[in-house]
Amino acid sequence: MYDAPALVAAFPVALRMRAKLARAGEIPLLLAHPDWDSPAPTVLWMHGRTAYKELDPGRYLRWIRAGIAVCAIDLPGHGERLIPEYQTPARTLDMLEQAVREVDAVVEFLADPAHDGVFDLERLAIGGMSAGGMTALRRLCDEHLFRCAAIEGTTGNLAGLYNPPPGKPGDAPPWPVRHDPTRVAALDAMQNLGGFRPIPLLALHSEADRLVPVGIQRRFIETLRGHYVTRGSDPALIEFVTWPTTGAPDEHVGFGRVSNDAKNLQAEFFSQHLGSATA
Repeated sequence: MYDAPALVAAFPVALRMRAKLARAGEIPLLLAHPDWDSPAPTVLWMHGRTAYKELDPGRYLRWIRAGIAVCAIDLPGHGERLIPEYQTPARTLDMLEQAVREVDAVVEFLADPAHDGVFDLERLAIGGMSAGGMTALRRLCDEHLFRCAAIEGTTGNLAGLYNPPPGKPGDAPPWPVRHDPTRVAALDAMQNLGGFRPIPLLALHSEADRLVPVGIQRRFIETLRGHYVTRGSDPALIEFVTWPTTGAPDEHVGFGRVSNDAKNLQAEFFSQHLGSATA
């Protein structure tokens, strides 16, 4: 059974001593900070569907050791605010719509003077896995403060995932639920790139991913690189790293035998672009 305090209590000591649960209004958060004293670059991170914010403490421990603070969010209907329906494919769009709206509320929470400036909003990043990554990419299509972003096992091409053109061989089996194309378009980063400000982006993926096929994400990455060029920016700001197979469940949930490599790549990326203690 899910128990947030128990999960935090089971963290590695170096993380547990620096972590706490909090809420931005009704949004449950996991916060961790290298020292809770001085300003630190911060990553706002969102998990995937059916998961929760305490998942993967090894990721957070790497960030803490790199001098980077953590703000991990329970997506709507997940973790401490469980609504089982929100974890089903039928409610994915409801979850994404709410999650995109909530990003700003979390940023405002981090900026609250009560935190004494320990979360440095001039060195703020966003990222997520699967549904969390979809949320991050859509939020980046509008004005924001984020300096860089990292995503994994996700796509900014929601139409390609949920509503592929009829009669065309797809990269994925049909999605189990038919989503309204108008709602998909509103949440689809690929269809809202006009406001996407070019920033460093790291995207990790398994070539064998059976839930978010790599071909769908590759088309998004190619389109986004073209957008960067149009905006006069270097398309090399986008790093797209894939592995042929990883051994992870459905080649989607984590990165299996290359998990350590993936986490290290991500930690190094954030250190480089946020100017952390190890940069």
